[in-house]
Amino acid sequence: MKFFRSPSKLNATSVLLLLFFCYYSTDAFDAFDPNGNITIKWDVISWTPDGYVAVVTINNFQQYRHIQPPGWSLKWTWEKDEVIWSMLGSQTTEQGNCSKFKGDIPHCCKKDPTVIDLLPETPHNQQIANCCKGGVVNSWGQDPSNSISSFQLSVGSAGTTNNTVRIPKNFTLNAPGPGYTCGPAKIVKPTKFFTPDGRRVTQAMMTWNVTCTYSQFMAQNKPTCCVSISSLYNDTIVPCPTCSCGCKNNGTKPGSCVAAEKPHLASIVSDHGKNNFTPLVQCTDHMCPVGIHWHVTLNYKDYWRVKITITNFNYHMNYSQWNLIVQHSNLDNITQVFNINYKSLTPYGDQINDTAMLWGVKSSNDLLVQPGPSGNVQFELLLRKDTSNLTLDKGWAFPRRVYFNGDNCIMPPSEAYPHLSNDVSAMPPPDADPHMPNAASQWKVSLLKLVVTVMFSMTFFFANTYKSYALY
Repeated sequence: MKFFRSPSKLNATSVLLLLFFCYYSTDAFDAFDPNGNITIKWDVISWTPDGYVAVVTINNFQQYRHIQPPGWSLKWTWEKDEVIWSMLGSQTTEQGNCSKFKGDIPHCCKKDPTVIDLLPETPHNQQIANCCKGGVVNSWGQDPSNSISSFQLSVGSAGTTNNTVRIPKNFTLNAPGPGYTCGPAKIVKPTKFFTPDGRRVTQAMMTWNVTCTYSQFMAQNKPTCCVSISSLYNDTIVPCPTCSCGCKNNGTKPGSCVAAEKPHLASIVSDHGKNNFTPLVQCTDHMCPVGIHWHVTLNYKDYWRVKITITNFNYHMNYSQWNLIVQHSNLDNITQVFNINYKSLTPYGDQINDTAMLWGVKSSNDLLVQPGPSGNVQFELLLRKDTSNLTLDKGWAFPRRVYFNGDNCIMPPSEAYPHLSNDVSAMPPPDADPHMPNAASQWKVSLLKLVVTVMFSMTFFFANTYKSYALY
């Protein structure tokens, strides 16, 4: 009871821990993709004298979360003394102790092997279908044709029938780092395979599945993106909250960030290593690898328009196939999108349609490159107002939640949102150019010119009429 009677005695550490867990408490369950997971399927396709040959398929059944560079790695523990004789489309990171074998030496003798994907330049005789992408796997919702990765392995010192085969345990998936929790392998119905001509069906001898789910809390100890907001109709620009993803600490910890104007910037970045994927961010107040800016550009009577800018502050990463998840109550009325792909996310049925998935157009803006003049992408949304339940007043023009590549971004506090007026006279006529930011002002100027012209014409007409009567 003393805890409730003396709240003032809570120390700073307790408060920080409470805030930390409040922020991450919802991240173990993804409300926008409740059924998303990565499923690892083992298909035993043939038996060998001392074991079996299996094809392992990694299916990314997530709507928007990719497996990014440096790619996935998969680890498990053998039940007894199994070994891997050979592999196609992948390799283990270590061979282990194979000294008891004479003649043919296994590919791997470790009790707990770690498997990684091969690179795209791997010789064809070492590949199988859907392998050799450097471990990069796109999400099923954005790019289903590239949401699969496969490899083949020949297992020895193992069972040779459905009754004697021993299923591996303790699966761990790094994609590329921690964040995924894998359940135990479960035997399922054998997978069926169609021949290329579709006239014959074969099936696996045995199949088991392993399901892995994601938690941002497990993936990293701090956020990776933040959101800033502004509007054409208000001078206030609300930046990302200070220290959203960490704080500048170059005084006591040199190298925690790099100043954009620092001399010899390219050499400093390259010194950290070509294949170093640990974020090296540009020095900012928020210290996030990625920043998203939401700017309201137009506010008509029936429509409003938003420009979104995504900026890369991470010198160690080019974000290919990036995506953005935005939650806003008016996203069920998107009228048109400009320079962006869009689809609605409705995991709970069409009754709730307030979330949009946005991603770049191929060969146009689907690659977010390193910081610099080209280190950002921009696109726009045109939305129709539902006046029965929408007002842009009191911060409603800004999103409730934003994800970048599946990670929840830090939002500014709602009390800091710039206020907008929802009172607009009328929608511009159809011939006004909606692509121009000053379309509304152009229309008002045109209307004023028309009124002035009519007034001058009427004045000239009555003046001439009076003059004619006077002469008469």
